[in-house]
Amino acid sequence: MEYKLRCIKCGNEYRSDYRRQTCESCNGVLYIEYEERPKLSFRGNFWDLENMLPKAKYKHYMLGATPLIPALNDSSLLLKLETSNPTHSFKDRGSVVELAKALEYNYNEVVCASTGNMAYSIAYYAKLSGIRAKIFISKNASKDKVRDIRETHDADIVHVDGDFTKAQGLAEHYAQKHDAFLTGDYGYRREGQRTIGFELAFQAKDIDYIFTPVGNATLISGLIKAWIEMKDLGVVKNIPKIIGVEASRCAPLYKAFKQNKKVRYIEPKTKADAIAVGFPTFGDEVVESLRRIKGDVVTVSDNEMMREQERFYKEYGQIAELAGVASLAAYRKLKPKGKSVAIISGGNV
Repeated sequence: MEYKLRCIKCGNEYRSDYRRQTCESCNGVLYIEYEERPKLSFRGNFWDLENMLPKAKYKHYMLGATPLIPALNDSSLLLKLETSNPTHSFKDRGSVVELAKALEYNYNEVVCASTGNMAYSIAYYAKLSGIRAKIFISKNASKDKVRDIRETHDADIVHVDGDFTKAQGLAEHYAQKHDAFLTGDYGYRREGQRTIGFELAFQAKDIDYIFTPVGNATLISGLIKAWIEMKDLGVVKNIPKIIGVEASRCAPLYKAFKQNKKVRYIEPKTKADAIAVGFPTFGDEVVESLRRIKGDVVTVSDNEMMREQERFYKEYGQIAELAGVASLAAYRKLKPKGKSVAIISGGNV
């Protein structure tokens, strides 16, 4: 779709040919605002949703359209298996959008910060696109993930003596200094990841709850946007109660939401590396959006996630990382009445 960019901090607007993901005035994240109301349809292929994405020359890689399966021994629960994506996480949905824009703007290098899954995905699609990838990896990233990224996808990895927030700052600085396209948890990625919401609306009717893990809050932000868009288009009548799930030892969104305050940095101390983000990029926006749609945020412990990880493997024969089953742990804790979807976000351990 045709679109413009708007800074969430200062309100500056940019045309779609603006080559950065952050505002030149205040470095705020740029949101994509569409200039039309397209017809939404989904027939089982991710690229059925191309007209819902920012206009670009996309390469139609196989991704998305992930299975939504009934949970064993629980007729009220459905599992959205994002582990079925090429790099085994939901990150691929946003990466294809970012790489398409990088190619459009004639970049020869992309850069991102990551705790693991983002790096894996960006490096994969950068290699397919013939673009160099520079990755700033936080200290709490899985060593196995880092090894796979380096050996399989030829990415240039920089180990950061700090958490994701520090790595993100270094990636942004590198992008400006070396004219690399900044990728990661910004506006274009949110647009790609919101496609999970569109798929869910066509895969299941009358969903009451959606449980989703929260790291940088890009996915939950995209889900909220997708359901609001679908309601405006008349595709759905109601918005499910969307519940963000954080690790109890890294819960900045939860604290801000429950205390009715702005999001503040919290040092990550969880083993769930994919959601070990001390200051979510989309945090304040998501807090406001959740209040508007009457959503919620909950926390789960590392032990609860480990139990779900073991149970998931025994029941489904598939590997999921700790963050990937945070949604299941939260569902088990709340036991809501109604039809629920738990997003199994990643399977890289």
